[in-house]
Amino acid sequence: MSWLGRNAVIGLGVGVTISTGLIALLIIKEAVRRRNRRRLLLHNTSSALQNEIDSAALSAAVSGLSPEQQVELRKTLDEVMKSVSSLRNEIAELREGLRDISTTIAEDVKKTVEESQRSRRRRTLMPRERSESMSSSSIYFTASAGVASLCDDSEVGYSTAYSNAESDYTDRETDKDGEDDGRDSEEEEEEESCATVLTLRQDDSQAEEEDDEDARLMVDCLTDIPSPELALLLAQCDLLHAGDSGKKAEGFQLLMENRPLYADNVEFMWRLARAYSDMCETAGNREEKRSYAEQGHYEAEAALTRNGLSADCHKWFAILVRLSSQYESIHGKLKSGRLLKEHLDRALALRDDDPICFYLLGRWCLEVSSLGWLERKTAATLYETPPTSSLNEALENFLKAEELNPGFSKTVRLYIAKCHKELGNVSEGRNWVQLALSTPAGANEDSDSAALQEELKALIDRTTDQSISSMNN
Repeated sequence: MSWLGRNAVIGLGVGVTISTGLIALLIIKEAVRRRNRRRLLLHNTSSALQNEIDSAALSAAVSGLSPEQQVELRKTLDEVMKSVSSLRNEIAELREGLRDISTTIAEDVKKTVEESQRSRRRRTLMPRERSESMSSSSIYFTASAGVASLCDDSEVGYSTAYSNAESDYTDRETDKDGEDDGRDSEEEEEEESCATVLTLRQDDSQAEEEDDEDARLMVDCLTDIPSPELALLLAQCDLLHAGDSGKKAEGFQLLMENRPLYADNVEFMWRLARAYSDMCETAGNREEKRSYAEQGHYEAEAALTRNGLSADCHKWFAILVRLSSQYESIHGKLKSGRLLKEHLDRALALRDDDPICFYLLGRWCLEVSSLGWLERKTAATLYETPPTSSLNEALENFLKAEELNPGFSKTVRLYIAKCHKELGNVSEGRNWVQLALSTPAGANEDSDSAALQEELKALIDRTTDQSISSMNN
């Protein structure tokens, strides 16, 4: 068989195979189409049958109702449909609102990051250009000119260097002394230029460190947002803190058990410091009180280091400083008192409606106003401007605490009475003592409240004795 005949046979075989495959494909598609049609027909038939059954059941149920009940049923169904429709609309609006909020947040974050990067580039552009072009003549002469404006003889030194550089080619041996002077002046100018560049580099690094610190604070604030589990734990600890000594001890144990999980959260950290303060107040002996006070001081300092914009961190740091200062010398107490005043002022600057801060500030004013001669001399040696205060300032702070939360502390009213007594307002002090005695003792009373109460009872006893003697006369 020739070559042409073999090719014809091969082509004929290929054509027969392709046509057979096409025919088989058409047959399969037709079979699949008929099967889908039968399934659709069966589904429609079952759906229609189900609808007929449901309609029949509904008709049977409705037929058993009276006309008034049917009308009421229609009204109820209409209300249900309206409620469903309004609910769908509200869900759609809520989705749109959430989508808009997420878009806005993403745009704000992107804008903030871009502005931060842009400001960082603006800060670092000029110093880097100067440091990179240190060897160029324009920057060198600019630095030399800047130094020349401060030193009168630098310009003369520069011209001497220039003239000696020219004379070096003409008469080097006859003017060697002038050449040495020129070299010394040029070396001084180079050192001053390098010092200028180093200063610019230091400013650049400081600016970058400030930007990094701002970014770190922003990240810390975002990470300090409590999770739902942590929020529930913190709420439970707040309730236990408001209870008696047993509840406070329970709250302390709860915080210590969860410390490995939330030790880096500021809200958890300052509450742990507060729990140490509670345990210090309720401890039985001096060593336990000192241990709780020192450990609480450490926890409060860690919380304050993490977030210096929290009023609670400043407040409880001041409270723990006051508790731990009770076990220090005169020098330590004076330093702790200065630190206490500083952080109370910061806490009140961040939130000026805390009565406890005003109470502690009143205590500080009262203690400073009653310093003895030795304490005043010691404070004068420690500080250029020793702390000063008066009884009137202490009374103002105590009255501010009472105004913000009347009757929240029996101790506050006792100290108001003490200030009036020291100022000579005996009748006013007597009224506040009687008011304090009628106030129930709260969970936040100081340990020296009982001693203060015994001290001020003399005002009432004196009045009672005077009334009895007048009656006998």
